[in-house]
Amino acid sequence: MYVIIAPIQVKEGHKGAFLEAVVEDARSSVNNEPGCLRFDVIQDANDPNRIWLYEVYKDEAAFQAHLQAPHLIKFRETTQAWRAEGPQGAGRGSSNVWPPDDEWKELLQGAKEGILWYDVSIP
Repeated sequence: MYVIIAPIQVKEGHKGAFLEAVVEDARSSVNNEPGCLRFDVIQDANDPNRIWLYEVYKDEAAFQAHLQAPHLIKFRETTQAWRAEGPQGAGRGSSNVWPPDDEWKELLQGAKEGILWYDVSIP
């Protein structure tokens, strides 16, 4: 897996429009990119204008394809003036520890079937 953890600082007064744009980008990524396995948009607990992106791709090639996607290009152009900084790519190219790559298929299948939990009990 190829993981991105990126903070984005949004300029005062632009948060609502930014959130609309980033959610559209996240949905498009998950729905239209076979290599995008997860794309979460997270509100920072201490700063109302800091948004975190947590993205999981099948591999680096899938992430590189994401960078060329029309919806990402639109997002960048639309939000450029609204961002004070970022995305910084704090965790760019990180890899997951748990669940291991081979268990992602099971998690994804469960999510498609409406199972929203994963049994982490140790035998």
